[in-house]
Amino acid sequence: MRILNDNFHIDLEDSTYITLGSFDGLHMGHQQLIKSTVSKARENNIKSMVYTFSNHPLSILAPDKEPKQLMVNEKKIEILKKLEVDIVNFAHFNEEYLKIQPVAFIELLVKKYNMKGIVVGYNNRFGYKNQGDVELLKAYSNEYGYEVIVIDPVKEHDTIVSSTKIRAFITEGEVEKASVLLGRPYSLEGKVVSGKHLGNTIGFPTANIEINFKRLLPKGGVYYSNVKVENKIYKGITNIGYNPTVQGDSLSVETHILDFNQSIYDEFIEVYFVKRIRDEKKFKSIDELVKQLKQDKAYAEKFNFAVK
Repeated sequence: MRILNDNFHIDLEDSTYITLGSFDGLHMGHQQLIKSTVSKARENNIKSMVYTFSNHPLSILAPDKEPKQLMVNEKKIEILKKLEVDIVNFAHFNEEYLKIQPVAFIELLVKKYNMKGIVVGYNNRFGYKNQGDVELLKAYSNEYGYEVIVIDPVKEHDTIVSSTKIRAFITEGEVEKASVLLGRPYSLEGKVVSGKHLGNTIGFPTANIEINFKRLLPKGGVYYSNVKVENKIYKGITNIGYNPTVQGDSLSVETHILDFNQSIYDEFIEVYFVKRIRDEKKFKSIDELVKQLKQDKAYAEKFNFAVK
């Protein structure tokens, strides 16, 4: 897969079928667009291209309204490789970019990226002040010689799959519902950093990950999780919160990894949130905390792996 960071400066030699979008989370709706793009490109023996952004457009348009990220770009690349996309372009949304008029945007796609087809959602908007839409794409398709394919919304139990809906589920701790719309458990990745080491003294060592505050954190509480360490998956119990029993004073995301006893400080791991078990609670004593942790562990042990 070829990865670009281009704002219409590169001239591609290959012809392309392109799909457009922010694709935050790469949920089931996004995947339908991408799979259709890959399929049409193969039918025509040309390249498939995902055109997205390295930054969220609202980071420029309205920074105070920029949503928390569902996914970092590195994870996006990982999933797009699995979907067998040929080219991914991370355009940088900036003051110059936002001034591109819709028709000029279409012309650039055709002239710079040899666009022979475009696959978009029913509500896709593009160009200056989002003035471009599906009807505009269709209106210029004959003149510029490209096919327009419009994908209907993907629904799950009468709910339209959207990043907004997924964010709402995650914020409420309803990670199972978010997983259905994403097509996989929601995850956070980060470097393992040193904590207070209390877990070691009570028989429940934890891996604390460095928090990226641009990412959306699930609602505080205790979760059954799966943890990827060096491409191997383990079961885990993950706590998001302040550890009130031991007078914690800062937010942490820490995971007790089952059947695991390696030192992994400074290594990067990925934590998948499978099911919320309970709220975080302040216990009267460390003994009560240990008793609850043993119950949490027994709860986690009975579940099948959610991540392959």
